[in-house]
Amino acid sequence: MDLTGPLFFRIFKQSIECFKRDPVTTIRDLKDQLNTQFARIGHALSSPKRLELLELLHQCEKRVETLSENTTMSVANTSRHLQILKNSGLVESRRDGTSIIYRLADDQVYALVSAMRRVAETRLAEVDRTLADLNHDLPDLEKVDRHRLLRQAKAGAVIVLDVRPADEFQAAHLPHAVSVPLAELKQQLNRLPRDQQIVAYCRGPYCLLASEAVRLLRGKGFQATRL
Repeated sequence: MDLTGPLFFRIFKQSIECFKRDPVTTIRDLKDQLNTQFARIGHALSSPKRLELLELLHQCEKRVETLSENTTMSVANTSRHLQILKNSGLVESRRDGTSIIYRLADDQVYALVSAMRRVAETRLAEVDRTLADLNHDLPDLEKVDRHRLLRQAKAGAVIVLDVRPADEFQAAHLPHAVSVPLAELKQQLNRLPRDQQIVAYCRGPYCLLASEAVRLLRGKGFQATRL
């Protein structure tokens, strides 16, 4: 955790307030209280679904109903997970009419998730095995460098396909990209040229939307790979 960041100071301030209320608190007690607050963050990150929610909110702010649809959870279950994240200071919310819209509290939150993933990559062999299983039927899947891709897209040499949901595309996307959400790809195949290379991308290395898009496109005879 960044010891200069606002998340650390918020947790440290809570522990100091406890010390003020109870002046007989020992240094050992203060240390335990501090680690208890840190552990709240660990608890909030201990759910696969909550990690998925943070990944989605890293793309753009979203309504509870949209997050429910994106994660295939019920609205009630989605709201329960979001409340745990909010109570831990990882997400914030605002009201828009009858809807509640959530967003990440700040950039440090996703930096923490990314750091956790990097540790898992180096310490857990199951991560590589799971990724290999997911792409076992795409053994020749080429990984395309983003800088070369942008040059090719600008020249019209490839079609860059953003297969994330439309709200994420509207929030931000690669230059020259075409938005065709994975859920709509089958119905939109006639928009895509069969004589041109298609490069699909999504949220990052652990998002599976692009791999699913490539699998579908290749099955329909398109030249496709993923970013």
